[in-house]
Amino acid sequence: MRGSWLLLFALLLLLLLELQTSDGYLHVVSSRCKFNSTEADDIRYIRSYSYNKLEIIRFDSRVGKYVGYTELGVKNAERLNNIPGELERMRLEKYRYCVHNIQNWYNNILTKSVEPYAVLNSAPSDGKDRVLVCSIYGFYPEDITVTWTNHQETITTGVTTTDLLPDGDWYYQLHSHLEYTPSPEDQISCVIEHVSLKEPRILDWEGALSDGDRNKIAIGASGLVLGLVLSLAGFIFYKHKSRGWFLVSRGS
Repeated sequence: MRGSWLLLFALLLLLLLELQTSDGYLHVVSSRCKFNSTEADDIRYIRSYSYNKLEIIRFDSRVGKYVGYTELGVKNAERLNNIPGELERMRLEKYRYCVHNIQNWYNNILTKSVEPYAVLNSAPSDGKDRVLVCSIYGFYPEDITVTWTNHQETITTGVTTTDLLPDGDWYYQLHSHLEYTPSPEDQISCVIEHVSLKEPRILDWEGALSDGDRNKIAIGASGLVLGLVLSLAGFIFYKHKSRGWFLVSRGS
């Protein structure tokens, strides 16, 4: 009888442990290296601490210390930053883990770059302003530069860019927006720079004005030309009529 109770207690304990861990999420520590070249200055070491699928603490070699992202993370980051020798140990991890392996990673990963596919579209906007959207898809690695130019001069106002969006298959996408007031003289371009491109890729916006605006201008110009032609024809006809009337009156 006592053995049966012990067996039942053990089964209940296992059931409780299963219930507690079945929908939980373990505390996960991950390390990664982000790099553009084999130079140490271009290498970034990041160690993340996550709990229940939420990142709570991160050490970034560019920052040089722990940073917390939750109330618990902030407290633990402060504690870790105050441990003697901890920050120096973490800074050295960049060289032990990243720099030591960078040549192999660079040859097998970074050299396998993929060119971006880009499109330039116009988005609806209130008022007279125009919004252009430069969308870049399917590129690797993630580092990319997108700028807007007008007559090859860089535009700095009215530009907003989304965060880098991973597609989940090693590829990335990015969307840059330009809000500006159209002018017939504009030559707007979206300029894309990426390691996979031998030279920047330039997407030119074909017209600063919308199709409706261009139609209105064309109709107005046609009307103006037609009016001038009719006015000139009327003036010539009037001159001829006046001259003919004068000669007839004089001959009588």
